[in-house]
Amino acid sequence: MSRFFGQIRQLGYVVPDIEAAMEYWSKTLGVGPWYYNPRVPIANYRYGGEAYEPHNSVALANSGFVQVELIQTRNDVPSMYRDFLRAGRIGLQHVAYWTEEYDADLERLLAQGFRPKMSGEVGERGRFVYFDTEYHPGTVIELSEVAGPKGRLFQTIREAAEGWDGRDPVRPFPDLGVA
Repeated sequence: MSRFFGQIRQLGYVVPDIEAAMEYWSKTLGVGPWYYNPRVPIANYRYGGEAYEPHNSVALANSGFVQVELIQTRNDVPSMYRDFLRAGRIGLQHVAYWTEEYDADLERLLAQGFRPKMSGEVGERGRFVYFDTEYHPGTVIELSEVAGPKGRLFQTIREAAEGWDGRDPVRPFPDLGVA
């Protein structure tokens, strides 16, 4: 457990081929089932203070308590994911801490000197912010709000992973008002 943020709840991997990555993670590593959204709707997206419209595909699965996120960028909109790929990297791009007290935790982190670089919203009460904390690959920190529909989605994904038998390794996002 991080003494600063609580438990790391998600490991985010940026990949060039999300379908191949889901297959590898499910068949080789036994992680799944994957909940896949080929175009995640992100509202109020900002990178470096500027507004853009990203097109990202995302797949989510749990391995025990930790959620694994696979991300493939589908357009050239500025993002920390694009920066990661352009630097010649593939793999772990961020660790995420989840909160139901987003405003208070964000205020605390800003007061500690953390600087937002990328942010947006996925569904109601699904805000996220990535901080400019990359001192070496895989150390970018995300604060992710998991109240409301996004929290229910993440709970559904975790429960599906418990005792998963390998069938139906890729599934669409359930309709819980998130994406």
